[in-house]
Amino acid sequence: MPLLATPHYSGFALAHDTYNAITAASDGQIYYVLCSESPTEGGKMYRYNPATGRSELLADLTEICGETDANAIPQGKSHVRFYEHAGKLYFATHIGFYEMIDGMERLPVNPPQGRALYPGGHFLSYDLTTGAFEDLMTAPEGEGILSMTLDRERGQLYGITWPVGYFIRYNLQTGELTNLGPVSARGEAGQPGNDYRVLCRSLLVDPRDGAVYFSTPEGLIFKYSPDNGAIQPLEGVDLRLDYFGQYDPTHPGSMGYNWRKIFWYAPEQVAFGIHGNSGYLFKFDPRKPAIELVERLTSEPSRKSGMYDQFSYGYLGFQPGPDGETIYYLTGGPIYMDGKRLKGVEQIAKGAAKGLENLHLITFHIPSKTYKDHGPTFYADSSRPTYVNSIAIGTDGTVYTLARFDHGGREIQDLVRIPAVF
Repeated sequence: MPLLATPHYSGFALAHDTYNAITAASDGQIYYVLCSESPTEGGKMYRYNPATGRSELLADLTEICGETDANAIPQGKSHVRFYEHAGKLYFATHIGFYEMIDGMERLPVNPPQGRALYPGGHFLSYDLTTGAFEDLMTAPEGEGILSMTLDRERGQLYGITWPVGYFIRYNLQTGELTNLGPVSARGEAGQPGNDYRVLCRSLLVDPRDGAVYFSTPEGLIFKYSPDNGAIQPLEGVDLRLDYFGQYDPTHPGSMGYNWRKIFWYAPEQVAFGIHGNSGYLFKFDPRKPAIELVERLTSEPSRKSGMYDQFSYGYLGFQPGPDGETIYYLTGGPIYMDGKRLKGVEQIAKGAAKGLENLHLITFHIPSKTYKDHGPTFYADSSRPTYVNSIAIGTDGTVYTLARFDHGGREIQDLVRIPAVF
């Protein structure tokens, strides 16, 4: 039976697609960012109260960064989850306005309307008790911050910037920022067929030793060692698996062999990750090191069709639930018309939907290895939530995400609630 999704309008008419930036915090509230493609207005951070069903605008991202008067391209989005530590939420900002250069979305070099160039993304914090924001640092070389994680035990923030892909570390105790250089050729600033490489969207911290792991489109897994500051590829293990597909890492349009999302699972002292295009769930043991496939976590209709889903990069709505044992995954499912699968375009040069599809909620209980597709999800008017690449699970099991829907005759992206399935 289909699930009913309830859209919530937060009040931002320019709200555009958000990736990752939603989290259920320890105070029971849902924190999220609504992004903006505008060259003059930045993205907004909100708080939703499940008890009252109301949302509250907390701040404009550009204002938090102290750049309102800079007349620069604004802080249009956040591309990362919120990480809670010591009573604060840590997150990062990214550019939302791009310049089309040779048919690709690039970091602007010709800013519009007399604006200055984008000043670079920021690491930020938000105090859950006082409501105070703190601007921690600005990314190097005017780059946005694409990926981020937090080592809670050692008080370190890590990130990968966009478009070149610098690996950065920020020490919360000392305020020191370290740029350890590009992680993958010229990243998404490179030229297709040459030094272009799609960048990893999810970083992994091993809490036992503070090592940080990320992947590349070639399927390599790199390790950052905090004891000596070295970044080196792991030997004897990679993500170049036949089941993941075949990719040219020098061309845009997929995540290649990159993992799409990954998290640490303490009971087994391993990580669980998802490969975006194939939808395979895998287990990563950094000590062995080893990769082990667990299950294809796509929807039942996708599994039966044997085809990939429509979003070219795969899906970021992949997160453990409140019990710490159940993975929640928002993914695609094919649409059939007159018995035929609805096809999308064959190729697209960025992370986007190649065609229309259904949204499915999948759960996977790790200890019992129980997979369940809870079915497609629709709004009350029978339309579909689309461009879904985020997830947060409330303490009562309610699933929150950010999805497109029609509001007043205009398509926006905003908060959506899906009822608990357990």
